[in-house]
Amino acid sequence: MNLQKDKYIIVEIIPTHSNSEKGFIAQISALKLQGIKLVDRFDYRVEDYLIDNDDLRRMIQYDKQMFTYVKNKYFIPEKFKKWCEDYPLILMENKYTNDYLQDIKNKKELIYPYLNLEYREDIFDIIKEKYHLKDSNHLVDLLYEAIIYEGNKNDQ
Repeated sequence: MNLQKDKYIIVEIIPTHSNSEKGFIAQISALKLQGIKLVDRFDYRVEDYLIDNDDLRRMIQYDKQMFTYVKNKYFIPEKFKKWCEDYPLILMENKYTNDYLQDIKNKKELIYPYLNLEYREDIFDIIKEKYHLKDSNHLVDLLYEAIIYEGNKNDQ
């Protein structure tokens, strides 16, 4: 896939548990792209009262006005599945993300090979340093900026 030209979605999910049988998706942030052109955003969260884990609830308190909040924990995956259409999904993490998105049959790939990186625990620190990016709670936006930077680098 050519991230500078093809259509795809960068997706980040935040689940309530690492196993989809024991948890649900608390938040999805995703960018629908055609090459480096932003086509649409998907920023959904469940209402706070649905999340039992206090640490997780605090962790996703940022930028409340940017998210659409829902009262049904099953709504987000269903809405996202329709929103994805046939776009390939570019993932940040493979362990639990594939588990939670298993009902979506779109092609799924990790982002890191496209950035000439390998996944590590501190990968976003490395990405911010490599691409000179400012800190952000929106990891999909950091990856979008990194893809743009990669394209500009290849055009030179």
